Amino acid sequence: MKILVAEQISEKGIEILQQGGAQVDVRLQLPREELLAIIKDYDAIIVRSVTKINEEFYERAKNLKVVGRAGNGVDNIEMDGATKRGIIVVNTPEANIISAAEHTVGLLISSCRNIPQANTCLKNRKWDRSNFKGVELNGKTVGIVGLGRIGSLVATRLQSFGMRVIAYDPYITDARFKKFGVEKKETLNELITESDFITVHTPKTEETFGMISTEQLSIAKKGVRVVNCARGGIIDEVALAEALKQGIVASAALDVLVDEPNTTSPLLDFDNVIVTPHLGADTIEAQDNVSVTVAQEVLSALRGDMVPNAVNLPALRHHELEVLKPYLRLGETLGKLYHQLEREPVSKIEITYSGEVTGLKMSVITLAVLKGLFEPILKERVNYVNASFIAEQRGISITESTESEIKNYTSLVKLKVTAEDKLYTFTGTLFGKEEIRIVEVCGYEFDINPSACLLVVENMDKPGIIGQIGTLLGASKINITAMQYSRNLETRQAMMILSIDAQISKEVLGLIRSIDGVIAARIVKL
Repeated sequence: MKILVAEQISEKGIEILQQGGAQVDVRLQLPREELLAIIKDYDAIIVRSVTKINEEFYERAKNLKVVGRAGNGVDNIEMDGATKRGIIVVNTPEANIISAAEHTVGLLISSCRNIPQANTCLKNRKWDRSNFKGVELNGKTVGIVGLGRIGSLVATRLQSFGMRVIAYDPYITDARFKKFGVEKKETLNELITESDFITVHTPKTEETFGMISTEQLSIAKKGVRVVNCARGGIIDEVALAEALKQGIVASAALDVLVDEPNTTSPLLDFDNVIVTPHLGADTIEAQDNVSVTVAQEVLSALRGDMVPNAVNLPALRHHELEVLKPYLRLGETLGKLYHQLEREPVSKIEITYSGEVTGLKMSVITLAVLKGLFEPILKERVNYVNASFIAEQRGISITESTESEIKNYTSLVKLKVTAEDKLYTFTGTLFGKEEIRIVEVCGYEFDINPSACLLVVENMDKPGIIGQIGTLLGASKINITAMQYSRNLETRQAMMILSIDAQISKEVLGLIRSIDGVIAARIVKL
């Protein structure tokens, strides 16, 4: 594993990478052309917010598997290019949230009590108390735009000041509002009109860029105070400057600017505006957390593990991932069966989830099924990131469905594969919390704990076939660790699945296929 650290992370992060067996090259502030010239040699790169990871970069990064973003935002990373190439992008959304929340509160208090201005005045040897009269937080209403990780932390901290906390976030459930004791507002305008203080905590997207502009500020309370510790541009800086001139906004405090690191914002000319140079995550604790977390995630991704903070995958928390892991192995196992047993190109995939598994993030299990389906037949990298993209490229229709009630099992995952108007089915479950079982293959019932190598034989249901196969395997010194046989009384056909502890040669497989009554024999590697 060769990892390029292109922007600063702490020594703790570097040590973790090295202890994980990686060759780590720390090359900070590389000229762009030099970076593009050397990136072909690396499996992973770790960046912050400056390095542009775009199509030009991907074209040169032929061996790249992981991009690690030491921080939360990924504005500098082009996602589509990474996803279609199977490059995993990880970030560290939880590592600096405490620092960001505390900085927000610090800016808000500094703004309403004129702390930086008073400090500057006194440092200039001028004792003046007349121009710095502030306002209290107690009893005031703060409107939080975005009740995610940082927004909810800000809410709990401001509640301790005796503030009424309201929030607007159309993507957060009512249960989360209730959990944090926050009053929900159905529209942004409703929040604006009621707030004495407004603080934003949303990502920068097409929807949120400029979401607080002239229209919103024109309906705000006269004397409202505004804080932005999220991303530059969420609050329109020109509109905010005009609102400050008109006295609608009494003061503003910003840690982010739309054109940072350039210092061209009109807000820099106002005495009642406090600005800091994107310091929200700049604490010793946050930087250590960011560095350690991104190092751990890059190593995990390079090893092929599912990573909870992969940006181009469904979002998972650590406890969710631990519960999902055995189902991911089950999904991959079911997916791997089809192309190793059949040859026809797939046109449709249907996955039915039944029982307890319906309470989990089934979309991630579906990705595991697709990963397993394509791995045996594709030379290019297939992983959780690009599996659905590959399916789309191949014109494969994918549907998910659920059934709440099942018999005999607590959970079932059933895969239906349509290929040239034929339907093939594969069903699996878990015994206990982690033991994978294949319980059905193309209509034949089993109870197989799959090994790394399986011999799957379809045959006419008549005496002698099992014995002949066993004899051939024994003569070839192939040990059978388990075997199950399933019959179809109507067709008088059967299927047997044998777990074997060594690979069968083409010659032995040919002999098995030549046994009278054997319809097909395949090796399945899991």
